[in-house]
Parts: sequence; structure tokens; C-alpha cells
Amino acid sequence: MNELKAQSPVPQPFAELLQDCRNNLFRKAYCYVKNEHEALEIVSEATYKGYLAFGRMKTPQYFETWMTRIVINTAIDHLNRNKRVTYMEDHPQSYTGDEHAVPLEEKLDLYQALDRLLPEEKAYIILKFFEDLRFRDMADILELPENTVKTRFYKIIGKLKAHLKDGEVEGI
Repeated sequence: MNELKAQSPVPQPFAELLQDCRNNLFRKAYCYVKNEHEALEIVSEATYKGYLAFGRMKTPQYFETWMTRIVINTAIDHLNRNKRVTYMEDHPQSYTGDEHAVPLEEKLDLYQALDRLLPEEKAYIILKFFEDLRFRDMADILELPENTVKTRFYKIIGKLKAHLKDGEVEGI
């Protein structure tokens, strides 16, 4: 019986920690690919990477931050590998906050403008607006100084505003 416990494929702390944040990780992956199956694939790959590196993790209290970083990097790798146009599902499910006050046309314009950003730039927008994180928390996830995160964030916001012109995306 003890041998079965010792041969368990997933150490219990990793599984428990992952269970607590899996929905948040899925939401972040979904923001990148806008497809449920691809988001699940990204979270699965990130979980595997996290499991392999879990023994080297020094501070378990930052597990979600650490896994978020892995999910973001995995999503960026996934997008770079596929280099294709992302699409919206026919019946998109809401994995973001309540946005009923924003008309559908404006949301589509925003999503189209987000798709024009580089995958690395999307991370700033997703972490700030979809996850409502502070710059300090974003800096922890992105492993950058807080001021660098602020500078890049505002630069990306300027780029995003340039894509949105009077409620429409340029070139569309």
C-alpha cells in the first residue's frame, strides 16, 4: 500500500495547488487563443512543464504567479508555433468578468485590436484588464521591474488606442 502511495504520479501538494488556480489559468490561456480546446491544450502543456519544474520551486505561496508565468509563456509559444489567425468560437463562453454594459460591437472591436498586438504585448493587457492585477503583481509574473512593466503597459495602451479609431479597428 505504501508503495502505491510512493509511486503516485503527481505529488499531492502540486495537485492541490493546481486545483486552487486551474480556472484562473484556463481563463488566461483562453484570452490568448479564444478557443476552449486550444486553451485546455495550453493549460495541459503548462501543467506538465510546471510538474517537471515543481521540485525546483522555492516559494509555494507564489505557486499561482509561477504557474501564470508558465501559462503565458506556453500560450505565446503556442501562438508562435501556429502563426495563424485566431478565431472566435461560434458560441463563445464567458471566461472573463461581467461585461454586459459593453455593446457587442465594441467588444469585437477591442478583441480585434487585441489580436493585432504581439503575443508578448497581450500579456500586459490580459493581466491588467482581464485579471485586474496591480503593476507590482504583473512585475512578479513577468519577472520584470515594476517601472518597466508600467512603461511597456502604457506604450501598449498607446498602440492599442492607435488601432481603435472612433470605435473601429484600422484597416478592417
